[in-house]
Amino acid sequence: MYSADEIIVQLDSPTDPDRALIQKAYDYAAEAHKNHKRYSGEPYMVHTAAVGYKLAAMGMGPRTICAGLLHDTIEDTPVTSEDLKNEFGDEVLFLVEGVTKLSSVRYYGTDRHNESLRKLFVATSQDIRVLIIKLVDRLHNLETLMHVPAEKQLRIARETLEIYVPVAHRLGMGKLRKELEDLAFPYVYPDDAKRVTELLKKKYGNASEILERERKVLQKRLAEVGLRDFKTSYRVKGLYSLYHKLKRKEWEIDVIYDLMAMRVLVDSVEDCYRTLGIVHDLWRPLPQRVKDYIAFPKPNGYRSLHTTVATQSGTILEIQIRTKKMHQEAEFGVASHVLYKPPTVTDVVKQPSVFSSLIPSLFRPFRASATKEVIDKTVSLTPHTQKIPRWISQIGQTYNVDSKNPTSDFVADAESDFFTNRIFVFTPTGDVVDLPVGASPIDFAYAIHSEVGDHTAGAKVNRKLVSLDTTLKNGDIVEIDTKKSAKPSPKWLHFAKTSVARRRIKGALEQEI
Repeated sequence: MYSADEIIVQLDSPTDPDRALIQKAYDYAAEAHKNHKRYSGEPYMVHTAAVGYKLAAMGMGPRTICAGLLHDTIEDTPVTSEDLKNEFGDEVLFLVEGVTKLSSVRYYGTDRHNESLRKLFVATSQDIRVLIIKLVDRLHNLETLMHVPAEKQLRIARETLEIYVPVAHRLGMGKLRKELEDLAFPYVYPDDAKRVTELLKKKYGNASEILERERKVLQKRLAEVGLRDFKTSYRVKGLYSLYHKLKRKEWEIDVIYDLMAMRVLVDSVEDCYRTLGIVHDLWRPLPQRVKDYIAFPKPNGYRSLHTTVATQSGTILEIQIRTKKMHQEAEFGVASHVLYKPPTVTDVVKQPSVFSSLIPSLFRPFRASATKEVIDKTVSLTPHTQKIPRWISQIGQTYNVDSKNPTSDFVADAESDFFTNRIFVFTPTGDVVDLPVGASPIDFAYAIHSEVGDHTAGAKVNRKLVSLDTTLKNGDIVEIDTKKSAKPSPKWLHFAKTSVARRRIKGALEQEI
């Protein structure tokens, strides 16, 4: 079991108040759970301490770690909300209560699955840290799932794959997503998991040895050409990810080229492209296998250079090249924006990162600067909700506990806004807007601000006038012309793709009746 000191040492230069807060929460949780055991027979504190440790190792702040240590106290012990408030304050109580509410998220078929997703969105829209704590809680539960009764194993693993993994993926939390899905996979699809494992072992039984050998070759070449401050690592493709790819490739493992990957972390974007050239000089690149996710990030914000090469020994490798900052964001996604920054004792990030400046529409209020007739209004958000993608906030606000909108509408909205493929389009000033594939200028306008959408009179795409039903493409530059006299038209509903746009249009049309 992790001790409080082992948790604290994970923090970067913790202050004395930080140490005291975490020690207090640790001792409080240990006392509250002193008579509780897990299925394994271990003290329950083993679990809460592991959650606190994982949060600290991720780089989360003292109050988030504190809430992680205390996350089961309200639900499982005599401790009350008032007790936590008196001992640890409103912020920690808010986080613990948020995680407690998510304990009712279960997978019991389609209808309750949809309701569980709704609760998850609502909680996340209030504070991203609630979701982070819940994901880490779920991760440790999966790591110890072998001790749980068989009938619960399948349910826990299935809801992980059906609910938590898609959310972690959409928020760019690559590390957590991979760990969750690979742990859940064998319980949900045991025969397929065995088949994938055997195929991979047959193809690359000594993958680690191969990767280590090729890594030394690459490290030597990078050093020879004068690149000094870099880090390399490698990985074998995750089983669950490989499973889905094998199904698409009719189980032909020989046509999958990213089974083994090597990662190079460098200091700057310039070094990324320089390293790409060095790699291609060292090893032969496969045609049409170079992907530039730095110039064109993935919809969840992922940035990196990818290339697939054949080494002198005949090994096929995917090489991923990114800066250290990009790597942090690839590993933790939205969570990387609430990581601890000493000496403050809160988790609020004071300065925006490169990532948040690249994709402002995802991580901070969006000023309606893309119109000729500017409607200068921004969304008022608290420090932690500023780190939440706007589409999450919109869904959470629309379907909160007081909402009269039915769950069936939520399902349709989630499918159109959350589980679809996404594109990035730009405002004339370079801001980026994240939209579903098939979106129109109307969707773009409502993504900026509801009043921009309501008063849309025309649109330009790449400086050319276009009709409002034009399908936008990745990388388009879009400008919206607004007029006070303009108003939504019924025909807009035929080409509006986002739930926000469609709901706003329907509301405006109903008011005219």
